[in-house]
Amino acid sequence: MLKLSDEENEVLKYVREFTEKEVKPLAKSIDENMNVPESLISRMKELGLFSSYIPQEYGGAGLSFGFLVKVIEEISRGCPSTALVLDGALTLFAEPVMMFGSEDLKRRYLPRVSAGAIGGLAITEPGAGSDAASIKTSAVEHGDHYLVDGTKTFISNGRIAEFFVFDAVTDPSKGHRGITTFVVDAGTPGLEISRDIHKMGIRGSSTVELVFKDMKVPAKNIVGKKNEGFKVIMETLDAGRVGVAAQALGIAESAFEEALEYSKNRKQFGQPISSFEGIQFMLADMATKLETAKLITYRAAESWEEREDSVKLTSMAKMYVSDICNEIATMALQIFGGYGYTTDFAAERHMRDARITQIYEGTNQIQRVIIARELLKS
Repeated sequence: MLKLSDEENEVLKYVREFTEKEVKPLAKSIDENMNVPESLISRMKELGLFSSYIPQEYGGAGLSFGFLVKVIEEISRGCPSTALVLDGALTLFAEPVMMFGSEDLKRRYLPRVSAGAIGGLAITEPGAGSDAASIKTSAVEHGDHYLVDGTKTFISNGRIAEFFVFDAVTDPSKGHRGITTFVVDAGTPGLEISRDIHKMGIRGSSTVELVFKDMKVPAKNIVGKKNEGFKVIMETLDAGRVGVAAQALGIAESAFEEALEYSKNRKQFGQPISSFEGIQFMLADMATKLETAKLITYRAAESWEEREDSVKLTSMAKMYVSDICNEIATMALQIFGGYGYTTDFAAERHMRDARITQIYEGTNQIQRVIIARELLKS
């Protein structure tokens, strides 16, 4: 289990209460309306969740990565779209700035995140998904700034983000060694949202396509060093994969808990369906898979926090837990039977929400490539 401080465990109690009393009751309407209400985002700010992981010198509480992972898990139990607002702001935007940003970048952006400003990560392009090195967005240097042109797609937090970390090609002759990472404010001239992307699951999360047209970005907004952006993105995704595992864990927990309760109350042939061996075997499998998923998620979080060689573990956690999440969501819907296929219960929503966890932050096929590569290296 994660080693959290007394302060972190105390805050988690409030997060659980927030999830049960405020997030869960709105989950269905969030899915239907395709929007996380500002009231929930404001409550996360009030609870100090945006500032939790930011270092104290930049206005944060300096709490652990393990704590953040638990928060993402807990809120995902209620609504993964709501959890993704926080996850995107911290693991996908703030993390690369904290790891690689200049002191100037940290001073300009981290206090804003700590105060509740939302960020996003823009790396995927229409022709560059799993092949992250094949991006086409270009950044041409002009003195103290760059002119950026290109398109980014599947950008989480798109409509609500105040700034983005993005990557662009600064030296086409060098392949992935000619990519640079930048920060840009959402209101920058030349940055446009070309369309909203409607999805099968996590429908409350704003997902958009961004277009950059002669977008002027100051050279001081480079994250890390020029032409070393690929490393920035890859290490950011290592942290992001633990966030996805935590999200998948929360979805799986909710699906299992609801199926377990339903099996005790639903009667067929004069007795609860939980008395039938077939249902019991499904529940036993779900519970066992869930406990195993917790262990690898928490171990990956510890590995990342300790800055061990965590690439293998974070990929394993993302791959395994998202696969397990989909298995549990499928079995949960089966336990609900015909009702599971309706919107009367949350089972169908859990199944839709679960599916993305096998795809974003690197598909599970890519995770297997990474794991195998790491194994063969050693």
